[in-house]
Amino acid sequence: MADARALLPFVLIALGGWLLYLLAPVLTPFLVGGLLAYLGNPAVNRLVRWHLPRPLAVVLVFALFLMLVAALLVYIIPALQAQIVNFVANVPGYLDWLQHTALPRIQELLGVDLALDMASLRQTVLSHWREVGDWASNLFLYITRSGLSVIGWMVNLLLIPVVTFYLLLDWNRLLARSLALVPPRRQTWVANLARETDVVLGSFLRGQLMVMMSLAIIYSVGLTLAGLDLALPIGVLAGLASFIPYVGFLSGLVSAALAAYLQFHDWLPLLWVAGVFLTGQMLESLWLTPRLVGNRIGLHPVAVIFAVMAGAQLFGFTGVLLALPAAAVLKVWLRHGHRMYAGDSTKKRRPPRRPSS
Repeated sequence: MADARALLPFVLIALGGWLLYLLAPVLTPFLVGGLLAYLGNPAVNRLVRWHLPRPLAVVLVFALFLMLVAALLVYIIPALQAQIVNFVANVPGYLDWLQHTALPRIQELLGVDLALDMASLRQTVLSHWREVGDWASNLFLYITRSGLSVIGWMVNLLLIPVVTFYLLLDWNRLLARSLALVPPRRQTWVANLARETDVVLGSFLRGQLMVMMSLAIIYSVGLTLAGLDLALPIGVLAGLASFIPYVGFLSGLVSAALAAYLQFHDWLPLLWVAGVFLTGQMLESLWLTPRLVGNRIGLHPVAVIFAVMAGAQLFGFTGVLLALPAAAVLKVWLRHGHRMYAGDSTKKRRPPRRPSS
């Protein structure tokens, strides 16, 4: 009976995970809103400690979130779009250089005849770009014609700020009520578990977001100084992908090197690109990650990659975003579960005390 009671929390966790899997399409705005509320709650608590009413503190933090989103929409996205459009416009020139300059050099170095029909390749690339444009326009027409899709998308989008606001307003009250549902003899253990989970999860999430933004800025500024046309898209994507060990660094380095060679037709800019990414990697390893994240999550890089792939398989893009926080929480819970199980096993194996003579 005692073993069954000890396994009950794990059974409930498994059932909760299965329920989350079934309700994933519906829960997306609630998960995003909960994540934003969790990230903003420390700022709200700090403002409350400065003797501000909690509703006013929530309004201030919520306004900060809205300002960040507005800056993203007004400044960063148009700049990304402009650089991508400029790159697409230069694709025919890149193909001409590949045909008349790069291929002859490769043939001379390798001593082989690379029989490539560049005219057909150019026509194929251009036709694929047209197909992408037609597909995008058809998708837009389909979305505009499907009223239910537009309504569902708009409802989910509008739910995120609503859920975030109300969760920020009642966060501490919800935690207290959740703890009250636990049996009194287990409340201390659950409170310690929640406290350690909050330390690990909060430190990892906030620290990792700071690392990703810092690397995105470093890569984007460095590639812009190098004169790369695609500096902002490559820098931002490499910074966002840096939450997977070495993936952001390697993908950004390869894509930036290819873009630089296509644009400048010289090997010297590749040294600048390599210097930018090596500098970013050194700053991440020696200063950013130890200072902002530390060793909070403590997962092996292979386990990190597996967690991200498993999250993508189960929940799509949302699973990718939540994979590492979920892995960090799961590690804390497994450690506490092992301590509880080991403690119960030790008590059961302990021999009875002999009566004193």
